[in-house]
Order: sequence, then structure tokens, then C-alpha cells
Amino acid sequence: MSSPPFPQPFDAEKAATGLERWREDAARRSGDDPDLAAFMQDCIAAGTPARALLDCCFGNSPFLTACLLRDPVFVRQLLETGPDATRTALFDGIRASLSAERKIDVLMRGLRVGKRRVALLTALADIAGLWPLETVTETLSDYAETALSLASGHLLREGHLGGHLRLPNPDQPEENSGFVVLGMGKLGARELNYSSDIDIIVLYDHDRIDYTGTKSPQEFFVRLTKSLVRIMDERTGDGYVFRTDLRLRPDPGSTAVAISTDAAETYYESFGQNWERAAMIKVRTVAGDRERGAAFVRHLRPFVWRRSLDFYAIQDIHSIKRQINAHRGGATVAVAGHNIKVGRGGIREIEFFAQTQQLIWGGRVPEVRPARTLDAINALVTLGQVDEAVRDDLDRCYRFLRGLEHRLQMIDDAQTQTLPEDDARLTHVAAFYGFGDLPSFHAAVRGILETVERHYAALFEEAPSLAPDNGNLVFTGHEDDPGTLATLSSMGFTNPQSIAATIRGWHHGRYRATRSTRSKELLTELIPTLLAALGRTAQPDSAFFRFDEFLAGLPAGVQIFSLFHANPPLLDLVAEIMGDAPRLASILAKRPSMLDSVLALDFFDAIPGAEVLGTELDRQLDHCHSYEEILDVSRLWSNGRRFQVGVQTLRRLIDAREAGYALTNIADVVLSRLLTATEAEFTRLHGTVPGGGLAVVALGKMGGREMTATSDLDLITVYDTAEDAETSDGPKPLSRNDYFIRLTQRFVNAITALTAEGRLYEVDMRLRPSGSKGPLAVSLPAFLKYNAEDAWTWEKLAQTRARIVCGPPELCRKVEAALRTSLTAAQDPDKVLVDVADMRALMARERKATNLFDVKLHRGGLVDVEFIVQYLLLRHAATLPQILTPTVGEALPRLRGAGLLTADQAATLLEAQGLWLAVQGLLRYSIDGTFNEAEAPAGLTQRLAAAAAEPDFDRLKTRMTDLYDRVHSIFRILIDEPAEQARIRRTAAAPDSPVAKECPQ
Repeated sequence: MSSPPFPQPFDAEKAATGLERWREDAARRSGDDPDLAAFMQDCIAAGTPARALLDCCFGNSPFLTACLLRDPVFVRQLLETGPDATRTALFDGIRASLSAERKIDVLMRGLRVGKRRVALLTALADIAGLWPLETVTETLSDYAETALSLASGHLLREGHLGGHLRLPNPDQPEENSGFVVLGMGKLGARELNYSSDIDIIVLYDHDRIDYTGTKSPQEFFVRLTKSLVRIMDERTGDGYVFRTDLRLRPDPGSTAVAISTDAAETYYESFGQNWERAAMIKVRTVAGDRERGAAFVRHLRPFVWRRSLDFYAIQDIHSIKRQINAHRGGATVAVAGHNIKVGRGGIREIEFFAQTQQLIWGGRVPEVRPARTLDAINALVTLGQVDEAVRDDLDRCYRFLRGLEHRLQMIDDAQTQTLPEDDARLTHVAAFYGFGDLPSFHAAVRGILETVERHYAALFEEAPSLAPDNGNLVFTGHEDDPGTLATLSSMGFTNPQSIAATIRGWHHGRYRATRSTRSKELLTELIPTLLAALGRTAQPDSAFFRFDEFLAGLPAGVQIFSLFHANPPLLDLVAEIMGDAPRLASILAKRPSMLDSVLALDFFDAIPGAEVLGTELDRQLDHCHSYEEILDVSRLWSNGRRFQVGVQTLRRLIDAREAGYALTNIADVVLSRLLTATEAEFTRLHGTVPGGGLAVVALGKMGGREMTATSDLDLITVYDTAEDAETSDGPKPLSRNDYFIRLTQRFVNAITALTAEGRLYEVDMRLRPSGSKGPLAVSLPAFLKYNAEDAWTWEKLAQTRARIVCGPPELCRKVEAALRTSLTAAQDPDKVLVDVADMRALMARERKATNLFDVKLHRGGLVDVEFIVQYLLLRHAATLPQILTPTVGEALPRLRGAGLLTADQAATLLEAQGLWLAVQGLLRYSIDGTFNEAEAPAGLTQRLAAAAAEPDFDRLKTRMTDLYDRVHSIFRILIDEPAEQARIRRTAAAPDSPVAKECPQ
């Protein structure tokens, strides 16, 4: 070998130790092999090229030190015959000794010894400057190909001898075997780096294999592939051959490690992405059936090289580029800690500079298709797409960076491209690369990175960047881009690896919405904006995965992605829903078409009243041709309008009381239309009852016009007929009672049935006379009699929130009068007082509040406010009937006006009810289950505070605690304390009488 200026040893002490060990080994060998011992002694003679080379390796690379000390025989061959001859002899010897080897342990040891020698050969030839970059990378790549071929041949032969398959030529097992190993990336382009892993795709062709085993061909070839990876990848006492990666195969998250050629061809033709086209630029067969592999690669040419590249594909390629942060201004790049492969100005940018232009021009100009990066850039110069000066710069930079990459990896045989953070280790790398000091190394590396960055950024001048400042958002390939993970973390995502993997799954077409080429191209452009929007929510990770659920349910993607592109505020709204309103997110995931309604000009306007809503629903129902269609359309309309209320609540465009009114109007309208439709359907079979009609009465939240997102419907039905009517007059007549009971059943089913469009509401009818023991529908006379003679106090309390929803006008007036008669009947004041106090005490014992935010059950919460109001209405309606109203918020001012509440008491109760409704409404949209303050996202606590017009969450809790105490104090003053006195009076009057009855809770 000639005598180039070798890099100086960074660690003189390690260099001296290495020389001493070399000297000791030479002495040990002097008896058995005096010629080798003499050679070894000559190598360490001062001033010789061999000594300079040993000093360089011993003082800079623990890995090369171990290789040199382990194999002086090979070192002698290399130094005496030169790297070219040594390479030829090494490869020939490995093939000769292992091509027919049947023992897997012998094969594995032979391949590992060969790899160690190839690593030493390429390192010394590289350090000595005897081989250019191309020869170094070709040698490493050729050895990987040789090792894969020998391992594949061994496994195929063993499969043949084991009776699993019949090979056409057992002496040449790979030939026509139907088993194909494709080399991808740097292996495919013969550009492997020093400590590179290898990317392969393993295929098998059903039509070429002659499988004779007992399992399926896929099972056999999957097992064979795993054995192949083990041969290459497993670390033994002799090291490893190459780390082997199979993740560049089609959709690696859902496919086996070996797939059929048919499945692979179908995938690329149907679901292949533009970045996969870029990966296929470098593909070649490296082992197995080379004829079949070549045919597969030829088959994919139309996929890779589109003769007529459409506008959207070009846009997608540019979108991928623009997701990588490129600085046009050539801002200073930090050297320490920089990743020279994927960082700014790194190797990947040079590769992408070539590949993106190859994809655009290669379909029409075959000359720009070379797999090697520098060859491709040269071809683009010839085509006139790249200036010669740019080519010269990139050629120089590429060679510098690849050489630096190799030095980094030679130190410890580590697959790394990241420069050390600390100055001592960085000085080590600089010295090994031949730099005399750290400042000159800094200047050289920075100059290279900035040159690459400047030329790469020029590709972006046509369109604005899609990348955030100082970060990337790249989801191509199979590896996590470090810049992308850092960007995701900075956006607020706590599990960036999972986010990145999920997005790669979208691009692989895991969901129907992302399978078409156009949808994936739109998604590429959309993802940065989407992630930014999700990152602004209270819980970015949860928001992202709810969006993933939403995406999974979409039947197609192009329309919705185009909608997001055309309406960026819509994407922000969807992100807000996904992050802060899980219930709305669930609705949206099931009914993505609801987004269409958001685009209506009046979506964020005030929700119209019941009359306008009714006209709107009637117009839609006019087009229905069947009862089933009416059920579906009613659900679609109701869900859409309720979604609108939810969004407006989320955006704080309406308060809780307004939302309650709107939700109640929606329920009123849809129930009235369903009753009409159900009666019409029921009449076809059973006719009508003379003079008959059915009225629907709402109680609870619906009766009080205070519905929330999760409210069910507390209903009772009351019917009336002509006095002499006994049966209906239809083809299948029913008795009067059975007719209205079955009509009620049909009506309830119309509300609760789960159709293709979901269900409307859950219905609870336990508040009807006699509860669950009474008939489902009650006649008007029976209703009057029950209220006058048998109704319990809790039933009377429930009636204070009763409201007629729908039915024949005359019957509705009669039922309303019956309710008013019941509520204005004279009451035993003490009995009402004691019953109310006992009912609330029972509820407090059996249904305790879970925490401060259980605003319904907490003492001083919604139940206490409602009990106070209902008690006062029932207690005083006989003398003050004008106070009656089913809505708590309307009743409180009436009670104050009647002198039943002081101004302070009424103000406190109004404030409390408004706050409890606001908190309850927001939580119902935002979470499932119990609110847990410790686990609540910051965004939700902020929303709760904002809904209460408080500056922060702590102030909200303080106010809630104070309000609970004030309301409970009012409850004690108006109910608990007077009830104690009433008990005393009642006990004195009738010692044995019961004072309370249980009520439904």
C-alpha cells in the first residue's frame, strides 16, 4: 500500500495499548508462524505506512482495533496484495466455501467472519484513500448481496431436502425457485454505508414454486424469511452480518414478512404512494430467483415511471418536500448533535433533490432513472434540469457527508449519523476524519450543510412550506424522522412515535378513506394543517386518535379532504370537537355527513323556534314514502340539529339555558311528527276509536325545557274517547284500552328503535300513574281520578314540571286542565313539607355526589334547587296558581314576585341553577362518565372556568363551593327546618302515621 497522510490518533494512550497488544501477539506467533510474526513486527516499525495506519485505527476506532488484532493473517494479505486483489479473493473464497454448506451454524460463522473482513478491508481502503466512495459502498453492498444469496440458497436447498418444495435445480437452489429477495434503498443502489442495515422485500410466486409441504406456501415462506433474517441479523460470538429490515414491504403493519408477487403487484398498482415510487427507483433483485425478480421490477415500471405524470401526483411530491423544513436563507446550522443524514443540509436532502425530480421526469426521459444519487443528479444536468455548478456542489457535499458518516460508524460499528454533542467526542470524530482542530472541522461541516440546504431549499420556491418553523412533518418511509418526532412533541403531542406510525398507516391505505391515490395526495397536503389544529386542543393525543376513529368510519376521503382544504375553519372546528368534546366527536365519527350542515350559512346563527323547526322537518318528511323512511329522516334531522346545538355550546355562542330550550324544541318537534306518523301507520291496521285521541306529556328535563346532550325523555300518555266507544273500527279492531296501550308502545318504539341512522332518545315512562305497575297509557278520567285520590307527593312534585308536547288540541287542553286541577288542589302543608324533606334525605343517603363537579347530586346542587322550586309550587299553587310553570328558570322570578322567596334567595338560586346547568351541559358534551379533576385536560378545566365567566379553574371551584353552601342553607331554611317542626306537629296529631313514601330516583 502507498503512504497517504493517515489521520492522527485521537487517543494516544489507546493507540499505544493497541500497538502493545499487536507486539505481544507477534511474539506469541513467532514459534508457530515466524513469517507472520516478522510481518507483524515490521508493521510497527516507526515511520512506516503500516505503523501510521495502525496508529490511526488503534487511536480512533475500538471496532477496527478489535478487527485488526483478531485477524492479522487477513491484514497481512491486505497489506501485501492490496485492496482490489484482496476483495476478489475474499469474495471468491466465501462463495466457494459456503455455497454448498448445509450446517447453518457453519454458514452463519462463515458469513460473519466474511463481514468482519469486508468491514476491515473497506475501512482501511477508505482511510488510506485507495478507494473512492463508489468502491467502498459497492463492496459493502456486494457483500450484503452475496450473503443474502448464500443464505437464501441454503434455506431453499434445505426446504427441498426436507420435502417442503421441489426445486427445478437443487444444485443451483435459487434458480427458478419463485423466491425473490429485493434490495431496497442503499442496498438496491449499491450505496450501503459502513454500518448500514439492509432493507429488503421478500416475495414468492405461486405460479413458479412447487410447494409440497403440509402447510400453506405463505406459512412456509414466512418461516423461511424469518430464518433468513436470523442468519443475517442475529448476533453471535462472531458478530452479525447485516441488520435486516423488512419494513419497506407493502403496508408492513398489516402484511406478513413474505408476501406473494400477486399481492405486492396489486398493492403497488392500487395503493402505492409517491414516496414508495421514490423507494422503487433503487429496487433490484439481490437474492433468490433473479429472473422472477427482474420480471417483478419490470412490471412495476409503469407505477414508478409514469409516462404522463398528473398534476396531483406532482403536487403530492412537492407536498412531501415541503413538509421538510428547508431554510432558504442559509441560516447557520449547529454542528454538535446534528444528524448528517436526515438533519438540515444532510444526505437525505441530496437524495430527495434527485429522487423528486426523477419521479417527475423519469417517465418520459429514461436517462434520468439511475439508482445512484450522484448518477441521477448527473443525468438531470444532461436533461437541463440541474445546473452544472449545483451538480458540482452537491457531488462534493455528498462525498464529504458520506465519508463523515463512515468515520462516525467506524468508531464503534454503530448505525449512527448523529454528530456527538460534546466537544471531546466531536474532536475525536474530527481527528478521525483528518482535521487538525475542532474549529476547522466545524467550519467545513457547516459550510457543507449550508450549501446543501441552499440548493435543496431552491426546490421550494414555487410554493410555501408546509413544515412548521424549525421542524419537519414527514411521514414517508418506514422509519421515524427525528425532526418530525421533535416537531410533534413541540406541538403538544406526548406520544409522537404512535402519531407518526398511525399517519403512515393512513398513507398505506388502512382505511377506505385513504385508499385512493387522490385521497392520499390530498392527505399529504392536509396533514401539517390538521396536526397544527389538533395540537392546539386541550389533549392533542386524544384529539388525534378520535380523528383517527373519525377517519376509520369515512366511506371515502376525497370529498371530506377537499372540504377541509377549501374550508380551513372547518378543520379547526373538527379538531376542537375531537379534542374538547368527545361526545360530539363520537357522533361525528358515526355520522361524518353532519359536517355538511356546518357549511350552511346559518349554522352558527341562533337556533330557530319550534314553529320554524317544525316547518323544516315537515319539508323533509314530505319526501318520505314509508314509515321506516320517516324514522330515518327524523333521526337525521334531529341528530343534525342537536349537533348544531352542541357545537354552539362548545363555542359558547349559546348558554346552558338557551341550549336547553333549543334541545327541547327539537325533541318537541320530532315527537309531534312521529306521533302523527305512528298513528297513521297504526290506523291502517287497527282503524280509529270514535272520538279518540292520544296526548303526550313530558316531565323532568324535557318538561322543564332544560334538556342536555344526554337527556332521556320522561313521558306519560293520556287518551280520551267518546263515552260509548268500546273498540276501534279497523281490519283488526282492538278494545279501547288495548288500542291506546299498543299505540303508545308503537310510539315509544318509533323513538327508541335503533335504525341505520341510530336512535332518537331513550324513553322513561315510570312517572305514569301507578308507575311501572300501571298501564302504559292512561285514560283521561282515570288520570283525573288518580290525581285526586291516589297520587303520592313525589308524583305531584313531578307534575310541577309536566308539559303537554303533542296530541289533538282539544285533548291537550283537557289534559292541561287536569294537571292544573291536580296541582292547585288544596294540600296538607305539613305532609307536603315532610314528604319533600324525607325524599331529599333518602336521595342524599342512597345517591351521594362523587365530587365537587357532580352538580346534580351535590348538596346545594341542581336537585336541591329543583326540590325548593317544586316544593314551593306544590305548596302554594292552590292560592297562587299564577306561579305555576314547568321551567325552573321561569318559576324562580314568579316565586320571588309572589313573596315566597326573598330577592337574595331567588338571585342565589337563579345563579346556582345557571352555573350548574352550564357545568353539567359542558361536561355532558366533553366526557363520558365521572369528571376527575386530577385527570382532566387543561383545556377542559379552562372551558369550565370560561363557561362560568371565571378567570381560572381555582376561582371556579371556590365559587362552586360557596354556591353549594348558600343553596343548601336556603334548602334548610325553607324545607329541612320547617319539616322538623311539621314532624312534631304531625306526630302529636297521629303518632302511628307514616310520614314518607319512596319515590323513583
